[in-house]
Amino acid sequence: MPNLMRAYEQCVLCPRACKARRLEGKAGVCGSTSELRVARAALHFWEEPPISGESGSGAIFFSGCPLRCVFCQNHRISSEGQGLKISVGRLAKIMLELEGQGALNINLVTPSHFAPHVVEAARLARKEGLSLPFLCNTSGYESPQTIRMLSEVVDVWLTDFKYADSSLAARLSGAPDYPQVATTALDLMVKSVKERGGRLIAHSGAMRRGVIVRHLVLPGEVADSCAVLDRVWKLCGNAVDLSIMNQYTPNERCRMQGGPLARALSDEEYEIVLCHADDLGFERLWWQQGGTVSESYVPEFDATGVRGPELADQSDANENWATQLR
Repeated sequence: MPNLMRAYEQCVLCPRACKARRLEGKAGVCGSTSELRVARAALHFWEEPPISGESGSGAIFFSGCPLRCVFCQNHRISSEGQGLKISVGRLAKIMLELEGQGALNINLVTPSHFAPHVVEAARLARKEGLSLPFLCNTSGYESPQTIRMLSEVVDVWLTDFKYADSSLAARLSGAPDYPQVATTALDLMVKSVKERGGRLIAHSGAMRRGVIVRHLVLPGEVADSCAVLDRVWKLCGNAVDLSIMNQYTPNERCRMQGGPLARALSDEEYEIVLCHADDLGFERLWWQQGGTVSESYVPEFDATGVRGPELADQSDANENWATQLR
């Protein structure tokens, strides 16, 4: 058994540290055994412009997730298990196929609970000539040891920072330790990029190395959003790019429960958070323009690109993003 795969014997890959015997077929809190499962692999045009550009990001959506966010839009794969079982060799081949389709990067979406498989596949793909940067698209709820494992291959960290308040994190994601975990994780991500030589942007504007911190503003939680930005600024300053999102879309569960999460974010709420980011001094700030509140922004998890090479429908997603470069 490869040494990396021993991590599945008694799994502590995520901060839940549930010690599930995933090699024996027991699912962890993430909902996954040691069987690698992928729900979609295709060009994705809805990330920030330095990530998607005009060509698209080579997004690989992994099944399962250590968090259980009540507002999750990807619940079909995060908690319902949708996805196909594949091998490490097939995952490496998918990476090469995405490069052949013109992807700007290999975008690993929620990969950490499969970190051993991901690292092995990335090594194989590199041996076969893959030249694209690897991007880890994460909730921010990461353990230090898994970040160190992934740092061998990851060039760009696209990480959420969801909450500053532990009670809010407990209520919405069942993770009261989220603020501290995300703070430690972000610090390690920034250090990882620095050790690799620091932020690097190609002449085309594509990010080759760096950290983008994403924050989804939730309706009724503007104060916590501003507190998140305070944390990120204090820890990183302008060592990171910041992406503030207004695309919160209430899912069926939130609509049924009522309260602030049953509605979309207001323009006034979003503007307060954007102004706070500006006041703090963030120099590389991405924000979203109107028209992003829609479930149509959630891709179809229909195994596209998992069985074999398929091209995703192309569309101009960057029209919903704007940038402020001070």
